[in-house]
Amino acid sequence: MLQAYLEEIRRTELLTPEQEKRLWEQKRQGDIEAHTALMTAYQPLVFKLAMSFKLPESETMELIQEGMVGLLEAAESFDYSRGVAFSLFATYRIKGSMLNFLKKSSSSGLIYLEEELREGFSWGDVLAMEGAAPSEIAERHMLQEKVCLAMNRLPLKEQQVLTGLLVDDATAQQVADTNNISLGHVYRLQKKGVRRIRGMLARFMHEFNKY
Repeated sequence: MLQAYLEEIRRTELLTPEQEKRLWEQKRQGDIEAHTALMTAYQPLVFKLAMSFKLPESETMELIQEGMVGLLEAAESFDYSRGVAFSLFATYRIKGSMLNFLKKSSSSGLIYLEEELREGFSWGDVLAMEGAAPSEIAERHMLQEKVCLAMNRLPLKEQQVLTGLLVDDATAQQVADTNNISLGHVYRLQKKGVRRIRGMLARFMHEFNKY
């Protein structure tokens, strides 16, 4: 199902800025076909955001559906005349819809890792960016060292899960298979590990974010 959807959106043609502007103008006038064309053009954005969660196929398809709801809501409140890119405007609404779905899901209890880290640190913070100033690279290396130390203090299973998901870029199912545990247990260990790291780094991140 997911592969079929991917094949479908691969056939989606990108809109030129002129085409998109014209479609937004037509949509404002109540043109349903223009609205449909815009939503179709932005389906790949929903797919990309859903795939970033790295969930099994069934959950990913549900995220896509929730993301499409967010896309439609974003389109209803978007004002193209303000000069803001719709992709940027819509991304927050789409991800918000997906996160709300995951939080309310009683069957899986899934929580997206970035949401867990948002109040403390993002995993991207530990990577020294290419072209960054020497002082910024030094800060990133320092943060990376702190995170690695915190990771090493985690219980073994939590270490294995976070290393698989964050360092090895494996899927949750691959981590479950490698460690001979259930998929649900992977998510529980992920959640516990992230919270432990946030707790261990709370004071450091408070000082780090001042600068």
